[in-house]
Amino acid sequence: MKDFATGRLHVVVLAAGKGTRMRSSKPKVLHEIAGRSMLTHCLDTAAALNPATIRVVIGHQGEAVRESQSGREVEWVWQREQNGTGHAVQLGIEGLAAGSDDRVLVLYADVPLLGADLLGQLTASPAVVGLLTVQMDDPTGYGRIIRDERGRVQRIVEQKDASAAEREVREVNTGILMARYGDLVAWLERLESGNAQGELYLTDIVEMAASEDKAVEALVAEDVWAVTGVNDRLALARLERVYQARQAEALALAGTTIMDPARLDIRGRLHCGMDVSIDVDCVFEGEVRLGDNVRIGPHCVLRDCEIGPNSIVEAFSHLDGVVTAGDNAIGPYARLRPGAALDSAAKIGNFVEVKAARIGERSKVNHLSYVGDARVGDDCNLGAGTITCNYDGANKHHTEIGDGVFVGSAVQLVAPVTVGRGATVGAGSTITRDVAEGELAIARSRQKGIAGWRRPQKKRD
Repeated sequence: MKDFATGRLHVVVLAAGKGTRMRSSKPKVLHEIAGRSMLTHCLDTAAALNPATIRVVIGHQGEAVRESQSGREVEWVWQREQNGTGHAVQLGIEGLAAGSDDRVLVLYADVPLLGADLLGQLTASPAVVGLLTVQMDDPTGYGRIIRDERGRVQRIVEQKDASAAEREVREVNTGILMARYGDLVAWLERLESGNAQGELYLTDIVEMAASEDKAVEALVAEDVWAVTGVNDRLALARLERVYQARQAEALALAGTTIMDPARLDIRGRLHCGMDVSIDVDCVFEGEVRLGDNVRIGPHCVLRDCEIGPNSIVEAFSHLDGVVTAGDNAIGPYARLRPGAALDSAAKIGNFVEVKAARIGERSKVNHLSYVGDARVGDDCNLGAGTITCNYDGANKHHTEIGDGVFVGSAVQLVAPVTVGRGATVGAGSTITRDVAEGELAIARSRQKGIAGWRRPQKKRD
């Protein structure tokens, strides 16, 4: 048998369907698994195969589908009229600069968990046609793989066209197919729509290949979920949990303590050092790195963060775009926004918000404070209710706090302002001018008492 696997690989992704059962104004292929659209999952997998070309066949809300992948190097093909998978692939390879021994791999954008390893096995096949199949206990709705007495694949019969005996077959077609380009072009030209759906079935090329005695090889996928497509929201939710369970399993096997694998969501990439612990109901988005001995409390959200070693993020904290050096304590109920950075051993307490600010080594912002557009030096203490007033209604301004500064409770620092090294700011002050090094600044009304004052009473009718 000639090894056709040496030809170039071309990928055609079918993404033109409306997805009526999703009951959504959004194209089906843009619904997400783990924070990425199903189409993104599919195209990432396709790209991992290093094909010569990737073409995406679009139709329903095609502009939105194309815009979702701006910047990605793929070719877009329109299927204006839905006339079956055979028709979609015809359009997908039209004008393709391919040799007769090149291979065409057909993928579906609503099959998000299909991995490159499995596809690598399929595309390595020397057969003229390669199929990805799976054994199902309940094959209802799927095309059946029909083999001869020697076990050779002869054809695929769709559910609506199958006889009672054929419907008993448990090996089904996943839709994932690879064919030699030269043969595929010829077979697609011969497709007819004389079936229950009145469409051009791509699967009919299997019978054509068998009738010409050209090798058809079926690779049976052991992982049903890898080849499961999404047709409705329930299927989407099920695949989400499968994906998340596998992420949690991989982390646990790599040495991370996952308190409850069923209550973890990773919507991006999570990198964990040694002896990391993650409590329940945490969400990780984008690129998150946790250093050695980091502990994440329950109900936390981390997006695009790097948490240094030996740090603790307490319950219900929300971190976005944060970098910490290590030995940090954060939360509970802390919110750190993009641009927040903590030097070694800095502490952020409960109900504290930090944005575009650097907190120096061993400095503490413990309670009910807002620090934005600021630089806080080392060994500082910002009391409860400290606010950097960084916005004047039109522009943002910077607050600079030197090393060793003590700020009392309920202080407003009206930026732009500098508080010098070793200075102290009395509680309740509103600071509008720079504070010199070592100075005590008090900016509040003088307290006075009024003897004999009587509280107002309600008037009687």
